[in-house]
Amino acid sequence: MAKFVLKKISTGFKFDLKAGNGQTIATSEVYTTEKSCSNGIESVKVNAPIANFEDLTEDPVKQAVNPKFEMYEDKAGEFRFRLKARNGEIIATSEGYKAKAGCLNGIESVRKNAPVATVESDF
Repeated sequence: MAKFVLKKISTGFKFDLKAGNGQTIATSEVYTTEKSCSNGIESVKVNAPIANFEDLTEDPVKQAVNPKFEMYEDKAGEFRFRLKARNGEIIATSEGYKAKAGCLNGIESVRKNAPVATVESDF
């Protein structure tokens, strides 16, 4: 079963969304408080299943409204996604994928797993 893992780091708090196999499928920014990090988790749970999709690798880009997943290609040529909340804030990002199909699978995994994921802390 998928889970959010809340972590305390030297600069604050962050979370990772892990699939049932333990693979990290999304991670957060660094939050200053545990409460704001928990709010970020709730935002991902609410927004992921209803988020629109915007492919920034297409030309022309078909604009989507927030909340949305944005898929883009990074400087290393890998595909990544970020989940934006209704207010446009980035609430989760992915690691790099070699293939576009892998990135799309990652997005679908977040859509499916985030709403039902448990929450645990590692501290």
